[in-house]
Amino acid sequence: MNVTLVDLCHQTGLVPLDHLDFEADIPVIDGLQAQGDLIVVPSAMLAGVVSTPDRAGWTEVPPEGVVLLRGEDGGNPHTLVADPGVCRWIAGAHDRDRLALGLFEATAPVYLLHPEHGASGCAPGTYVVRRQRELSGRREVRLIAD
Repeated sequence: MNVTLVDLCHQTGLVPLDHLDFEADIPVIDGLQAQGDLIVVPSAMLAGVVSTPDRAGWTEVPPEGVVLLRGEDGGNPHTLVADPGVCRWIAGAHDRDRLALGLFEATAPVYLLHPEHGASGCAPGTYVVRRQRELSGRREVRLIAD
């Protein structure tokens, strides 16, 4: 079954901006993907950099989603959306680079929804959710603000 932006809007109650195509199918990929100031990385790509926290803190992602990151000054949220029973999430992780917001494990496709950027899908697997950073000037590294 193909999932569209309008499907996710009905599920979560979030309303994306009008410039997006609400009827477009949302692609599901199993690799690295970015959405504004957030980047989702398959956990195997960060082996030795990020370690998974104790299993006790994991929670099921509800159908209305979990906000992974809210934009600067209370801006638009990046929301992880999943059908019941297919995804769990944990905030925080030991990250050598101090960029991890958390991890999620999915047994079916899940979606990242953002009112300005639209949505993208993540194939089943385990992913690390991180902040993106960029070089500013010669040596200054800063987080990307969306």
